[in-house]
Amino acid sequence: MNYFRTALLLAAMTALFMGVGYLIGGQSGMMIALLIAAAMNLFSYWNADKMVLAMHHAVEVDERQAPEFYHLVRQLAERADLPMPKVYIINNPQPNAFATGRNPQNAAVAATTGLLDMLSMEEVAGVMAHELAHVKNHDTLIMTITATIAGAISMLANFAFFFGGNRENNNPFGFIGVIVAAIVAPMAAMLVQMAISRTREYAADRMGAEICGQPMWLASALHKIANGAARIHNMDAERNPATAHMFIINPLSGERMDNLFSTHPNTENRIAALRDLASRMGNVGGTSGYDQSAREPARTASGPWGTSRRTSSGKDKGRHGPWG
Repeated sequence: MNYFRTALLLAAMTALFMGVGYLIGGQSGMMIALLIAAAMNLFSYWNADKMVLAMHHAVEVDERQAPEFYHLVRQLAERADLPMPKVYIINNPQPNAFATGRNPQNAAVAATTGLLDMLSMEEVAGVMAHELAHVKNHDTLIMTITATIAGAISMLANFAFFFGGNRENNNPFGFIGVIVAAIVAPMAAMLVQMAISRTREYAADRMGAEICGQPMWLASALHKIANGAARIHNMDAERNPATAHMFIINPLSGERMDNLFSTHPNTENRIAALRDLASRMGNVGGTSGYDQSAREPARTASGPWGTSRRTSSGKDKGRHGPWG
């Protein structure tokens, strides 16, 4: 049902884009719009992942630079029957993560330093399993296409005031068509884009929970990430709001309502769905869904990335984490 719904929404987005072209320039405008969309999607198909990673200053790491994190992603990729993706870390205090790439063979997963600092190993496993579910479901490509078409619709809408009301440009609806193209169409495109994002997030939650074997790991992680995102600003995301739908939790605000204008489902609704899944799986915590043999035997409250460097007063004696 989720795939069917996504297909319908993608069809609606495409039809809306062609409709804007028709409102601006009739049949010739519709064909020009289609050509523009094809060119933009072709460019996005090959370059969107690099662009998004660059926007957020993501740094690629390997098993020498972030051994536990890299090992965790590799094990989860094996469990998901996926090729090993590229692994990135973003130096940002807000806990968050996203996946990108046009297909599983060219995928990348990225996590912020805030996420790696604040979450336990199990919670990080839940988050990365969610991102790998997006890769497995080809959601990264779907979200790139919808974002590109939505941007193209906004671009065409800007042309509407200059060219849409002229009968010489074959606009069949005159000024009314201009108003619809310039105001209504971009809002409709935004709503369709959000609906697609929200549909895919629920599907990735479910598959991610199945990949890591523990729905409550992801549920706990979502709770912590939502609280962190609500109080810690992500300036790169604020400068590039078009990428907000890619993150596991909206990085722009601590949105609580699962309403028409939300890029993500309500976090409490997602957690409730994961609790229900855990109940049906007969698994509400407990044993690990991945090999823990690589974990360091001595580990304290500093998190999953090594022994504590905190003094009794709670102050750090030095840097810790998978990157240093």
